[in-house]
Amino acid sequence: MSAIPGRLVLLGHPVSHSLSPVMHNAALMSAGFDLEYEALDVLPERLTLTLAELRRENAAGNVTAPHKPAVFQAMNRLSPLAERVGAVNTFRVMKNGDFLGHNTDAEGFDELVLRTLGYMPQNARVAVIGAGGSAAAVLAALEKWKNVRVTICARRPEAANALAERFKGVARVEPMPLENTIGCDIVVNATTIGLNDDSFPIPFDAFPRTAAVLDLVYKPDETAWVRAARDEGMVASDGLPMLLEQGASSFELWFGRSPDRNVMWQALREATGRS
Repeated sequence: MSAIPGRLVLLGHPVSHSLSPVMHNAALMSAGFDLEYEALDVLPERLTLTLAELRRENAAGNVTAPHKPAVFQAMNRLSPLAERVGAVNTFRVMKNGDFLGHNTDAEGFDELVLRTLGYMPQNARVAVIGAGGSAAAVLAALEKWKNVRVTICARRPEAANALAERFKGVARVEPMPLENTIGCDIVVNATTIGLNDDSFPIPFDAFPRTAAVLDLVYKPDETAWVRAARDEGMVASDGLPMLLEQGASSFELWFGRSPDRNVMWQALREATGRS
């Protein structure tokens, strides 16, 4: 690959909420790169043309909802993890012109768990809410855990069943609306519910009060679901630590070196007003 991409972007729709530019531009400045990371709000019908333009520009970047599956299909080369997940959240044009798609969400999820719990669980029962690209990345991380059992809860039964089949060694499907309380140690929101309002992905009576709550959605003041979970005395975190780690892993793919994670985290803290 070339030393420095011609352009760095985030592809999504919408993207105005994203803090990726904040942390990446801090990392780029710290590393001495004369490059700006920019968020591009791309309508689905414009995605193919946008990707063609980015390929000509020797670009690299990240992908967020709803484009991860479509970008997966557009790549002519995929990392093994991207193939396993079936979605791309990181890409770059290689020196030979290949469009390489990768997925760093699984690494980001493991970091979210470690930062929230302080350890990596064993023998865990995990409920995953959702059946899209983010849920698949969570499953790709979970299948490497020791003796894990996963319940997938999603409003689209066909998508949930397809995801469970792909990860049949660890996963099964629970219908929604839920008929019974999910027995779990960790519950993960892998949907965008709660991003634009204070909706809960599932109510608290659907899982034990002893479960840890992990929300892949992040907001400056955290999501209402995470705040409510803490009010209930539960261990909880939104997706900000995951954003940091998946971003740092993306940086390593683009530049072949690690960014200063402390600089990235400080930028995120300042942007959100968190201590």
